[in-house]
Formats: sequence, structure tokens, C-alpha cells
Amino acid sequence: PTNFFHKLCICQFKFQGCVPFTNIDMGSVLFSYLLFFLTSVSVVLAVSSADGSSDSYRLLRIKSELVDPDGVLDNWSEGTNMCTWNGVACSDDKSHIVRLNLTSSGLEGQISQEFAHLTSLRVIDLSDNFLNGTIPPALGELHNLEELLLFSNFLSGEIPSEIGRLRKLQVLRIGANMLTGQVIPEIGKLSELRVLAVAYCQFSGKIPNEIGNLKQLINLDLQQNSLSGPMPEAIGGCKNLQNFAASNNRIEGKIPASIGRLESLKILNLANNSFSGSIPVELSHLSNLMYLNLFGNELEGEIPFELNQLVLVETLDLSNNNLSGTIRLLNTQLKNLETLSLSGNFLTGSIPSNFCLRDSNLSLLILADNKLSGNFPLELLNCTSIRQLDLSGNSFGGMLPRGLDRLESLTDLLLNNNSFTGTIPSEIGNLTNLEDLYLFHNMLSGGIPVEIGKLQRLRELYLYENQLSGSIPRELTNCSSLTSLDFFGNQLSGPIPDNIGRLKNLVILQLRQNELSGPIPSSLGYCRKLQKLTLADNKLSGSLPPTFRFLSEMDLITLYNNSLEGPLPESLSLLKNLSKINFSHNKFSGNISPLAGLDSLTALDLTNNSFSGPIPSELALSRNLTRLRLANNFFTGELPSEFGQLEDLRFLDLSFNNLTGNLAPSLAGLKNLGHFLLSSNQFSGEIPTWLGGIEDLGELDLSCNNFTGTVPTELGNSPKLLKLSLSYNRLSGPIPPELGNLTSLNVLNLRRNNLSGSIPSTLQKCQKLYELRLSENNLTGSIPYELGSLSELQVILDLSKNHISGEIPSSLGNLVKLERLNLSFNQLQGKVPPSLGRLSSLHRLNLSYNHLQGQIPSTFSGFPLSSFMGNNHNLCGPPLLSCSELKEHERIWELSKASVVGITVAIVLTSTVLCMVLLYIMLRIWCNWRKVTISCSETGGIESKSRQGENWVYGEEIKSGQYWNTTSLVSSKEKQISKGTCMFNLSVSSSDSTEKPLV
Repeated sequence: PTNFFHKLCICQFKFQGCVPFTNIDMGSVLFSYLLFFLTSVSVVLAVSSADGSSDSYRLLRIKSELVDPDGVLDNWSEGTNMCTWNGVACSDDKSHIVRLNLTSSGLEGQISQEFAHLTSLRVIDLSDNFLNGTIPPALGELHNLEELLLFSNFLSGEIPSEIGRLRKLQVLRIGANMLTGQVIPEIGKLSELRVLAVAYCQFSGKIPNEIGNLKQLINLDLQQNSLSGPMPEAIGGCKNLQNFAASNNRIEGKIPASIGRLESLKILNLANNSFSGSIPVELSHLSNLMYLNLFGNELEGEIPFELNQLVLVETLDLSNNNLSGTIRLLNTQLKNLETLSLSGNFLTGSIPSNFCLRDSNLSLLILADNKLSGNFPLELLNCTSIRQLDLSGNSFGGMLPRGLDRLESLTDLLLNNNSFTGTIPSEIGNLTNLEDLYLFHNMLSGGIPVEIGKLQRLRELYLYENQLSGSIPRELTNCSSLTSLDFFGNQLSGPIPDNIGRLKNLVILQLRQNELSGPIPSSLGYCRKLQKLTLADNKLSGSLPPTFRFLSEMDLITLYNNSLEGPLPESLSLLKNLSKINFSHNKFSGNISPLAGLDSLTALDLTNNSFSGPIPSELALSRNLTRLRLANNFFTGELPSEFGQLEDLRFLDLSFNNLTGNLAPSLAGLKNLGHFLLSSNQFSGEIPTWLGGIEDLGELDLSCNNFTGTVPTELGNSPKLLKLSLSYNRLSGPIPPELGNLTSLNVLNLRRNNLSGSIPSTLQKCQKLYELRLSENNLTGSIPYELGSLSELQVILDLSKNHISGEIPSSLGNLVKLERLNLSFNQLQGKVPPSLGRLSSLHRLNLSYNHLQGQIPSTFSGFPLSSFMGNNHNLCGPPLLSCSELKEHERIWELSKASVVGITVAIVLTSTVLCMVLLYIMLRIWCNWRKVTISCSETGGIESKSRQGENWVYGEEIKSGQYWNTTSLVSSKEKQISKGTCMFNLSVSSSDSTEKPLV
């Protein structure tokens, strides 16, 4: 190889005229071979170089990097003339591409770096494709480029600074992409630029001052980005600017006065920014301005009267600012004005008297949501060209003028949300072009004029929230174009017109909250385009018409608060588009199977009817159901286990029925349930633990059932739970400390169960708790001091009828929002803490039937005696006895107790003495009687002497005063015998002692 290259070098030198160093014949051969080789190589290289540098080669490379699902680039192929390729335009000599237009070709992929080699390009249009990636910096090499159109793609990244090198560029349109970063200041170097469009991207930062260097700029579109900061004063340097749009950004500060120097400006759109200050008077210098939009800023002050100099302006929108003062714009000067919108400001007064010319071009006047007042401005009746008039949301009052029909071109009349009174003028029926009539939320009275029936083009009629009365005129059904009819919140009475089915185009019928009566007309079923039907809050009766089966497009139907009755028509099952049904508060009966299985159903409310039977499991086929309310009916049976398939269900209310059984484990599938209300049924078994796994559960009410077992600790895993009510069941065991994890809890009601143990101190973590009921259980222990930290506790704290002991913690005085406190029927002791006196919101208090003592806080003096009774008279202070009076009573009571003891002792002693005396007398009488009896038995034969002696003795006894000496007839011997037989004996007189006994 070394020898070969050495010879090659020799031959090269020889080829260049060098002297040969080898044999001439051998050199000639070698030279021939090498000459052929070099010639071949140079030809190949020449051909390769020529193809590689050609535009067609670069275009094919660009094609290779793109995805072309529509085959737009199919004719881009080797061997064909590139000037015939789709989108390609060549130079006059056909040697170079000068224009590439592939807009709306469905191309995908990235913009190739190969474009940098197509230096003759003057126009690149790749707009409205699906290109992604960034804008290649290499495009800055295209020094002949005049137009670069990349808008409506998915390009990202920032604008490359190399774009500033395209000095011949006249059009740069890169909007409607996902470009970020700033509008680069290098753009200010594009001195030939006429169009700069970077709208609908994600640009941020300030508008560069260098933008003012673009003296040739005609169109500047910066709208729908996130540009911020002030508008540069340098913008006034764009002398030729005709169209300037910077709406929907975050530009702030004042509108620069320099804009007034843009004398060529025809369109100025600065809407939806944060401009503040007043409207610059300099804008009145824009003599060519035709469109001015300052909507949605924070501009204030009065509208400059000088704006009346904008004689060419056709559209003027100053709405949704903070402008004040009166309307100072006059159509008499702004003769070309077609649209004037001043809504959403603080304008006062009324319409200027010289506001409008009879031959004006004004077609749209929007003055809504200001503070304009007075009667309907009659000046507007001169604006006969007006098609849309919006005076809504002001303070206009008085009666509507009868001359409204002078506005013969009127298509939209919006007078809602004012204070108009009186009747709707019948002349309104002469506005034959009227399409939309909004008179809602006024104080209009009287009936609906039958002349409205002449408005054949009327599409929307909104009369809700007035004081209209009378019946709905049948003539209204002549308005065959009506799509929306809303009479909500009036005093309309009588029946719904039975020919309402003539309104074939009706989509919305809103008659809620009136006094309509009678049945729902069957012709309503022929309004086949009807989607929303609200007849709630009326006095309708009867059953649902079977023609409802024709309302196949019905989406919403509300009939609540009527007196409708009977079973539901089976044909309701045909209304497959129904998504919301509310038949609550009626008298419907039977089963609800016609409503089961509706695929589109999202909300069903049948509360407070007389439906009965089991809840159909087919309701679970409505997989989109989010709200189901069947409360206050007579449903029986178990809760269908299939309901666990309703994964989107958020509200389930089955309370106040006769449902039984356990809660099936399959119901654990209700993962998105937020409200689960089963109160006042006959459910039994244990409360399922899977309830604690429902993360969005906000309300759980299982009260008034027959649940047993313990309160599941898993309930503490429901972080969004706001209300937990398990009252009136048969639950036992302790209150789980895990309930303290329910930091969002507002209501905890465990009343009337068999719960035991102490109140867990962890409840202090439920800082949002405003109602706590633990009464009528078997709770023991003391009241946790930590309950005093529940500062939001307001409705009630009820711990009554338990076995709670210890003292009332002073921390309860921190519950300053508390309105009711019930600690009655416990075993509390000690004093009532003075801190409870700080409970200024308390209006019910019950501390009765405890063992409390001492001073009651003075702030409790207004509560009744019943609040403190049953505390063994140990409490004092108003409304009970004062503590000093209580002490005096205690002292008196102690004295009275001593007196009672003394009197008792005296009574006992006296009674004892009396008893002894009576006993003695009785014994004496008995003994004497005994003697007499013995004496009589011994002297029974000598009656005369004994009588004579008896009489004598008797006489002596009386004389001598010995009335009680009844034994004087007895002999001394017998006396001696008697003495031996009696305990007591009286002495006898000496005259009797010597007398001999009678025999």
C-alpha cells in the first residue's frame, strides 16, 4: 500500500507535468488506470454534489421527515420536475423553489432543519396542520423570506431569536400554537414587517418596546395570550398600524395616550385586560377608527364627550368596566354607529334627550347592568332602526309605553330585572319581527295580553318573577315558532291551555310556582321537541296523561308540590333521554317500575308520595344515576344489593319507609356516595364497616332503626364526613376514639343507644363540630376537659341522662357560641364553674338532677328554676335563693331541727307518763272489779241485810266523799284476802274497819 500511494503521488505529479521517476511503460499503464479511477470518482462526486445542493433534494429530505396521511406529497418523487410538485412554486428559471404552500394538508411531524438550505424561499406556508416540535432557529438563514406562516399547529417552545435576521420578512403569522416565552425584542429588527400575528398562544411577559420600531406594521395581533405589564408608549411609533388587537391578556396600567397618534388605526381591540384609569381623550384623534372595544377592563371615570368625534366608528364597546356618570355618547354625532354597548358599568341618569336620530343606523343598543333610572326612555322610540334593545339590570320603573310598536325593526327586547309596573301593553303584539321578549323580574301585573299571539316569529318568551295573574291565553299557542316559554313565579291561575300541543317547536316549558289547576293536558304530549318541562309548585291534579310517551326528547321533568295522583304510566319507560325526574310531594301511588332502567337517568326524586312495594333492583341499570331520593313513602323489603353497581351515586335518601334487613356487603361498591340517609326504617344487623371506606361520604344518617353491635371504628376513616347520626338504635359498647379523626365533622348524634364507657377526649380534634348529642346512653366517667376546645360548638351540647360524674370542667366556658347546654340527669358534683358565665349565646340550659352545689353564675339568672332543680337544694343564686338567704335558711333549719328534737322528747315523755297513769287506773279498776265479783259470790243468801247495809254504806260513802271506795261492803277479812291478791289497795275509814262481815 505504501508503494501504491507513493506511485499514486508520482502519477499525480506526472499528471501535473512532473518528471516520471519510473519506467515510462509502467508509468503509462499506471497513469491510465489512475486517470480512469480519478475521472470516475470526480464524476460521482460531481453528480452527488449537484443533487445534494439542489432544492429538490432538500424537499425530498423534508418529505422524509413528515407524516402525510392524506397523500398530499405523493407526487414529490425523484425523476419528476419539482416545479410540478404540490405546493411548490419555482423561480422563473425553474432552478429554485421560491414559494412553498402546504396549508391545511394534514401533515404531521416537525419542521425540518433542511429548510435552511432553501435560501431562495420567499414564502413558507405550513399553517393549519398538525406539526409539532419547535420553530427551527435555522430558519434565520432564509434571508430572502418575506412570509412565514406557521399558525394553527401544535408548535411549542419559544420564538428563536434568529427570526430577527429575516430582514426582508413582511408577514409573520405563528399564532394558534403552544408557543411560550416572550415576544422577543429581536422582532423589532424586522423593519419591513407588515403583519405580526402571535395570537392564541401562551406568550407571557411584557410587550417589547422594540415593537415601536416597526414603522411599516399594518396588522398587530397579540390577543389571547398571557402578556402582562403595561402597554409600551412606543406603540405610538407604528405609524401605519391599522388593526391592533391585544384582547384577552393581562396587560395593566393605563391605556397609553400615544395610541392617539395612530391616525391610520381602524380597529382597536383591548378587551379583557386589566387596564385602569380613565379612557384617554387622545383616542378621539383616531379619525379613521371604525371599531373600538375596551370591554372587560378596570377603566373608571366618565366617558369622554370627545369620543363623539369618532364619526366613522361603527362598533363601540365600553362594557364591563367601572365607568360612571351619565351617558355622553350621542348617536346624533356618531352617525355611523351601529353597535353601542355600555353594559356592566355604574352609569346613572337616563338616556339623553337628543340621543338618537330618526334615520340613524343604530341597530344594537346594550345598556344592561348599570344604575340607569327613571321611566322607560321615550327618546329610544326615535331609534326606529334598533333591532336589539337591552335595558336589563337597571332601575327603570313606571309603565311600559304603548308606543313600543314604533320600534318596528325590533327582534330582541330585553327589559328584565328592572322595576317596571303596570300591565304589558297590548301594542307589543304589533312588533311582528320580535323573536326574543324578556320581561322577567319586574313588577308587571294584570294578564298576559292575547295580542302576543300575533307574534309569529317569537322564539323566547320570558315573563317569570312578575305579578301576572289570570289565565294563560289560548291565543299564545298561535306563536308557532316558540321554543322557550317561562312564566315561573307569577300568580297565573286556571288550567294549562288544552291546545298547548300546537306549540310544535317548544323545547322549554316552565310554569313552576303559579296557581295553575286542573289536569295536565294530554295535548302536551304532542310537543315532541320538548326537553324541559317544569310544572312544579302549582295545584295540578289528576294523573299523568298517557301521551307523555311521545316526549322522546324529554330530558328534565319536575312536577313536585302538586296534587297529582294515581300510578305512573308504564309508557314512561319509553322516555330514554330522561335524565332528571322530580315527582316529589304529590299523591302518586303504586310501584315505580316504569322509571327503572332509564339509561340516561342521573337524578330521581319521588319523596313524599304513596309509592309502595319493593324498590326495583332494575334501578341499578341507570348506571349514570347520581341522586336517588325515595324518602317518605311506603316501600318495603330490603335495599337491593344491585345498588352497589351505581358507582356514580352521590346522594341516596331512603328514609321514612318500611325497609328491612341488613345492608348487603355489595353496597360497598357505592364508592362515590356523599349522602347516605336511611333513617326511620327497620334496618337491622350491625353497621357495616365498609362505610368507612367511602372517601367522599359527607352525611351518614342511620338513626331510628334497629342496628345493633358497636359503632364501627372504621367510620373514623371518612375524612369528609360532616354529619354522623346513629341515634335511636340499639348500639352498645364504647364510643370509638377514632371518631376524633373526623376533623370535618359538624354534627355527631349518638343519642338514645346503649353506649357505655367514657366520652373519648379525642373528640377535641373535631374542631368544626357545632352539634354534639350523646344523651340517653350509659356513659360514665367525667366530662373531658378537652371538649372545651370545640370552639365552633353552637347548636347544642347534650350529655343528659347518662351516668357521668365528676365536676363540670371550666373549659366549657370557652364554648362562647353555644346556644343549648344540657347536662341534666347525671351524677355531676361540685360547683358550677364561673367560666360558664361567659356563654353569652346560651338560651337554653339544663343542669337539673345532679349533685351540684354553690353559687350559680349571675348570667344564668334568666333561666327558669327547672334548669337547676333536683340538686338537693345545694345551689344558690338567682333564679334560686341567694347564697346569704340559703345560709340563713340553713341556720334556721338547724335551730328548727333542735326544736323538733326537744318537742319530740317532750311528747315522748308526756306520752309515757300518761300511759303509765292510764295503765295504773285501768289496773285499779280491774282490781276493784275483781273484789266486787268475789264478794257477790260469797253473800248471795242474805239479800235484805246486804241491801240495807249496802244502802247505808253507800249513803255514808257519798257523804264522806269516798265515791271511788266501791269495796266498802267487803268484810275486813276479805279485805285482807284482797290485799294479798292486788297490787294496789286504798286505805279504809276507821269506822269501817271494826265492822264485822255479813254471813
